[in-house]
Amino acid sequence: MNQPDIANCAAWGARPPSPSAITVLQNRPNKIIVHHTAFPNSTDYSQAHAFANSRDIQNLHMDNRGWGDSGQHFTNSRGGWLTEGRHGSLYGLLHGQTMVQGAHCVGQNNQAIGIENEGTYLEVQPPQALWNSLVLFCAFTCQQYGIPPTEIYGHKDFNNTECPGLLHDRLPELRSAVAARLG
Repeated sequence: MNQPDIANCAAWGARPPSPSAITVLQNRPNKIIVHHTAFPNSTDYSQAHAFANSRDIQNLHMDNRGWGDSGQHFTNSRGGWLTEGRHGSLYGLLHGQTMVQGAHCVGQNNQAIGIENEGTYLEVQPPQALWNSLVLFCAFTCQQYGIPPTEIYGHKDFNNTECPGLLHDRLPELRSAVAARLG
C-alpha cells in the first residue's frame, strides 16, 4: 500500500515543541484511536485551511492546555488533508518501529496512535473526503505498525467523552474498510 500524503510539521508551520514534550518510545503502538476536534464544521476544504487548523490545534494544546506540542499524532481535515500533529510522529510511522508518546487519550498515550478529525460529529456525519482519507490513513498505519484493523477505537472507548461523536458509530465500517484495503 502506498503512503498517503501527510504534511510534516514544517510544511504546515508548526511551532517548535518544548524539549521535554517529545519522547520517542522504542515500541510499536498496538491500536489507533479516532478523535474529532470539536471545532466548527468548516466548509473550507482547502489545504491552506487544513494547515491553519493544525496550527490552531497546536496553539490550543500548547497555550490553553499547557502541553509541549500538539497532543495527537496526526490530523485529518474535512477536505481530506492529512498532517503530522506531534513532532516526530511521521518519522515513527514511516519507519514502523517507534512511536512518539502522545497526549490525546489518558491511559493510552504510550500505546496508541491518535488521529484527530477536524469538526464536530455529534449530529452530522463527516464529509466523504475526510472519511476517505481516514480509511487510507488507518490502513497505512495498520500496515506500517502491524496493527490489526480490529484495534481501531474511538476516544470514548477509553475516557468519559462524546468524542469522536457519530464517527464512533461508524467504527465497524471503518475497520471493515481498512481490512479490505489491506487485503
